[in-house]
Amino acid sequence: MPMTKSFSSFVFFLLISSFPFHSLSQSPSPNPRLEKAYIALQAWKHAITSDPKNLTADWCGPHVCNYTGVFCAPAPDDPSLTTVAGIDLNHGRISGTLPDELSLLSDLALFHLNSNRFSGTLPSSLCDLRRLFELDVSNNRLSGPFPDFVLDLPELRFLDLRFNRFRGAVPAEAFNGGSTAKLDAFFVNDNKFNFSLPANLGNSTASVIVLANNRIGGCLPASIGGMGKTLNQLVILNTGLTGCIPPEIGNLKRLTVFDVSFNELVGPLPATMGEMKKLEQLDVDHNLLSGEIPEGICELPRLKNFTYSYNYFCNEPKICLKVRRQDDRRNCIPWRPEQRSPEECAAFLSKPVHCDAYGCSTGPPPPPPYHY
Repeated sequence: MPMTKSFSSFVFFLLISSFPFHSLSQSPSPNPRLEKAYIALQAWKHAITSDPKNLTADWCGPHVCNYTGVFCAPAPDDPSLTTVAGIDLNHGRISGTLPDELSLLSDLALFHLNSNRFSGTLPSSLCDLRRLFELDVSNNRLSGPFPDFVLDLPELRFLDLRFNRFRGAVPAEAFNGGSTAKLDAFFVNDNKFNFSLPANLGNSTASVIVLANNRIGGCLPASIGGMGKTLNQLVILNTGLTGCIPPEIGNLKRLTVFDVSFNELVGPLPATMGEMKKLEQLDVDHNLLSGEIPEGICELPRLKNFTYSYNYFCNEPKICLKVRRQDDRRNCIPWRPEQRSPEECAAFLSKPVHCDAYGCSTGPPPPPPYHY
């Protein structure tokens, strides 16, 4: 499952290279913004309980631009003033909490804390960070509900909450392209969220959405096709999805990665998926899918990985065997090795699938029963 951290690193490089950030040897003149930053960073240092790499050992004195992991630049609204524009403490293994005083870093654009051991909640006072562009707190021990305030940050484009202990629902507003925050990358996988995909999923303007390893359930809404102009990766594996894959999936012409493995999806793969010409990785294994594999899918020009094992497909075009990485084990394809037993297949395929019974989409018609 690809996780596009390169997106964040690339943007971080662009933003840093576009400003004359101060090096450790420079000490810009004090100003009210740096004085507030000093208050914020000292409050944070006092909230840190363990710093095994001593990244914050030099967080002493008023010259905050010399602190490790703190990056300064001219203020966007007044270039004559120096301000704190970025914080990067990735992979520090730092323990502690995030204090309310961080809201004093009002010009912060980049906040990178991945792979630490911060606990507690994201303070709601961070709603004052109106210039925040990237927020990455992945791989920590943060908890509490989804931090709704991030959706009101007008400049936020990259949000990474994965591998934490957040719980509850992800609000439908997170997928509204017209909301204040127009997210381009949305990572919330590997938490304890529990919700259903909202009907407005297709309103999202994100290029990457990763929701895997949460308790989502429900169906893929037909509105999913509305993301055709922007969506590049969609990963919803191991979330408890049910129902059929809607034919509107074929509108995702820019999609390169589609992973809905380890769910409870039923019915056939829509033939419209043969129109997803940029698709490179398709993972639908470990579901309850059936019918025949559409030939158009295996003819996709960029398809490199097609995994559909552990389903109940009854036939596949031979061209599918030419896909670079292909796995069709544990299906009901009689002429292929390592398939389910005829008795197991007959029992499952004797029961027709009705997509409309799941309350999301009528979907494609059920395939005719396959006789063994």
